Amino acid sequence: MVSRRMVLGAGFGGLALISAGGVWRVTRMPQSAFAPWNLDSPPPDDIRLDAFRHAILAPNPHNLQPWLIRLVGDDAAEISCDLARRLPATDPFDRQTTIGFGTFLETARIAASERGYAMETESFPDGDAQPRLDERPVARVKFVRTEGAERDHLFSAITRRRSNREVYDLSRKVRDIQLETITLDGGAFSADPAFVERLRKQIVAAIDIELMTEAPYQESVDLMRIGHRQIDASPDGISLSGPMIEAGIVSGQINREQLADTSSQAFSFGREQMRETYGSVPALIWITTPANRRADQIEAGRQYVRANLQATILGLAMHPMSQSLQEYEEVAGPYREVHKLLGATGDERVQMLARVGNGPPIGPSPRWPLNSHMA
Repeated sequence: MVSRRMVLGAGFGGLALISAGGVWRVTRMPQSAFAPWNLDSPPPDDIRLDAFRHAILAPNPHNLQPWLIRLVGDDAAEISCDLARRLPATDPFDRQTTIGFGTFLETARIAASERGYAMETESFPDGDAQPRLDERPVARVKFVRTEGAERDHLFSAITRRRSNREVYDLSRKVRDIQLETITLDGGAFSADPAFVERLRKQIVAAIDIELMTEAPYQESVDLMRIGHRQIDASPDGISLSGPMIEAGIVSGQINREQLADTSSQAFSFGREQMRETYGSVPALIWITTPANRRADQIEAGRQYVRANLQATILGLAMHPMSQSLQEYEEVAGPYREVHKLLGATGDERVQMLARVGNGPPIGPSPRWPLNSHMA
């Protein structure tokens, strides 16, 4: 939720304090944290491992990567949740976490199809986990060699896909034909300025609520990995890196305690930066399901990752605007307004809302290696 822009204000003074001998230290970037994105080496013989090394690159809430994988026999696997990698404050019913399992499973399926395999999936085979996820498997999957299997055109975008949290260029319009292509596999869209503006107000209100509500904000602060050393040591959560961050660390102007202090100058600066970022909304897509069952959440994840991969192919940036869809008490107002604006009635649920536009190039998010997910 919180991006590198959140703390840039704290780093400016630090840059002036770094001598020439400290340049290497403040410009060094994480190294091992990005290694899982490099899939140039020959694929493993086991199709399951090949599919899953792609699947761990899927988008997921707060980049917690909660996927646990247990291989079964020669052709199957059971996927479950690492219960320590959930978000009780911002995701009290594990809805977003379950969507992240949908993105994982769909990415694995796409990768399997590239090698001529179908991936048969049974979601929650031992029953839905309610109101939160538990030890029961989220999915059981089986890989079946299929003659003449059709490859998925989205495969080429898996290692290039990003969740771009930077400010988007509002002078560059997103065309309806592009949005239609992005939502071919599910979802709706709008680039109408008046309609987008109404939603933008709710988006900014929701991020402001999250920043100013103690439990959700502290949850994000606890998950921040500050600087290259922390990111390489724990390649998950919210990564804060780059020369400004490293300079702030060296000068003592950036640390977890200061980031948690909502009365600090750094927080005030970061709050304005976040409002600017979340306010730069050229176009929106959203995914609504007929109900809010676990199966609906898995399906929303499948549709979302396909939209994100398609946007990547089109050269467009995408970033989830999830704050107004969360279920903790303080954000109930924006939650109601967004559902009303998007026409969700009865049992229907808006599962995903994301902005689409043209953003600056960015690198990948850190990832744990595949072997860390093996149960």
